[in-house]
Amino acid sequence: MDIAADFDARLGSGDVSLTAADRELLTAIEEEGSLNAAAAALDRSYAHAQRRVVELEEAFGPLVERSRGGSGGGGSELTDTARRLLSKFDRLRAEFAGVADAEETVLPGTVVERDGELAVVETAAGEVRAVTPPDTERVEVAVRADTVTLHGPDDAPDPGETSARNRFAGTVTGVDRGESLVRARIDVGADAPLVATVTTESVGRLDLEAGDAVVASFKATATRAVPRRD
Repeated sequence: MDIAADFDARLGSGDVSLTAADRELLTAIEEEGSLNAAAAALDRSYAHAQRRVVELEEAFGPLVERSRGGSGGGGSELTDTARRLLSKFDRLRAEFAGVADAEETVLPGTVVERDGELAVVETAAGEVRAVTPPDTERVEVAVRADTVTLHGPDDAPDPGETSARNRFAGTVTGVDRGESLVRARIDVGADAPLVATVTTESVGRLDLEAGDAVVASFKATATRAVPRRD
């Protein structure tokens, strides 16, 4: 399994994710009455917009109904599937906006190695690579919940195959379900659990529960360390 926070927000289906830019395009089609007019209103290439609609429809089903000719010259409108998809996206984005900034795990540690702005910090959970201020040894590493990706123990990519340099094996200790999002807490050996924000769709599909073994990963460039206050 592979569960990612995958936001600004995003709704995934296979390898395709509906993003805020896609929402903007679909909404413009509804408002402007055609794909061509929507692309012009958004100052986007018509060919690129058309390709993107095809990609989205292959993943999510029919999204745009097209008509040709006639006295009105033809046009396009969204399907009920598209409207339900946009509503789900908006609910997800609203719920995520309420929790994303507040959800983070703080890991106290000591800098043991430096490479420019990046440093290796020894924490109770193990070594963490993070962007760290210079001339600082005792730090606190903050890991935002929306930057954490969860993998099954047998499905985690090799370290050389991913840019997520930080990896910890752990056990799920709790799953708090909202309407669209879930906060999963993972024991990685630190004083506090590592928190990950994932979609309810992913959790339901993968049957993630307390007691499951997982591998949590997050990028060094998305992780910040600050001087410890104690």
